Amino acid sequence: MMEQPLHIRSIAEFHRLRALPGPVHPLVSVLRFEDMKQHADQPKSWVLGFYAIALKRNFHARLKYGQQVYDFDEGIMTFMAPGQKIGIESDPQEAIEHSGWLLIFHEDFLWNTSLAKSIRQYEFFNYAVNEALFLSEQEETILEDIMRNILSEYQRSIDQFTQNIIVGQLEVLLSYAQRFYQRQFLTRKISSHGILIRLEEILNRSFEKDILGREGLPTVVSVAAALHVSQNYLSGLLKTLTGKSTQTHIQDKLIVCAKELLSDTGLSVSEVAYALGFDYPQSFSKLFKSRTMLSPAAFRRSFN
Repeated sequence: MMEQPLHIRSIAEFHRLRALPGPVHPLVSVLRFEDMKQHADQPKSWVLGFYAIALKRNFHARLKYGQQVYDFDEGIMTFMAPGQKIGIESDPQEAIEHSGWLLIFHEDFLWNTSLAKSIRQYEFFNYAVNEALFLSEQEETILEDIMRNILSEYQRSIDQFTQNIIVGQLEVLLSYAQRFYQRQFLTRKISSHGILIRLEEILNRSFEKDILGREGLPTVVSVAAALHVSQNYLSGLLKTLTGKSTQTHIQDKLIVCAKELLSDTGLSVSEVAYALGFDYPQSFSKLFKSRTMLSPAAFRRSFN
C-alpha cells in the first residue's frame, strides 16, 4: 500500500518531529538545516499546516510538491504553501546532509497585517510544476541577511513589535524572491522559449476545424494542462516574455482564425462563430469587436 503522508499541523509538532527544542513563538520559527536530525524511519511524505521557505545547499534528493517533481537542477530556494503534499525520494545509501535555512510560519501569524491577503499574489507558492529559485552569490547573501534579521528578532523576547518586524522582513524577502524569479524567467531562455513554441503548437492544433468542433475553444486551464504547468506559472512566464496573458494569446489566435474565415469563406457570421467553437454567435461578435474595433460583418465588408 502507498504510504499515507504525515500531517504536520503546527510549528511545535514540526520541532518535535526533528528532535528540536520547542519553538520560541508558536506560529513562526527560523531553523538551520545543520541543526535538524535525520532519521531513517522518518516519513517520506508529509502535508504541512503552515508556510515553509527553504534555502538549501547540497540537496541531492528528488523533492515532490503536489503531484510534480520540484526542479532542483540549479535552484536552491523553495516555497511551500499550507495543505500541499511534499515528498522526498532519495537513495537510501546516500545520506541527505544539506545545509541552509528554513523559515516556517503559520498563516495565523499574518493576521491583521497587509501580508495576510497579499501573500496570495506570490505565485511561486502555488506552482503545479515547480522550479526552485537559483541564486547568484550576491542574491544568496541578500536573502541570507534577511533570514538572519528574522532569526535575530525571533530570538528576542516577544513583545508588541515582534509580529510587525518579522512580517516586515518577510515581505522584503518575498519581494526579492519575486524579483529573482522574474530574472530567472528571463535568463533561462531556452526552457522558457521552449514553452512558447509548445504553446503555439497546441493553439495551432486546437484551432483545427475538426478539433474545435469536437472539443470547443481552448481554455487557459486546458492549455496549461497540456503544457504540464499551472495556470499561474504559465501566466507569469508569458507576461515576462511577451507582456501578454495566456487568455490574450488564445484570443489572438482566435481572431486570426476568425479573420481568415470571414475573408476567405462564404460562411455567415453565425456559422463562423459555431466553427470557432462558440455556443452563441453574440459572444463571438462581442469579442471580435472588442479586439478589432469592427464587427465581424463590418470586417467582411472591408474586403468587398
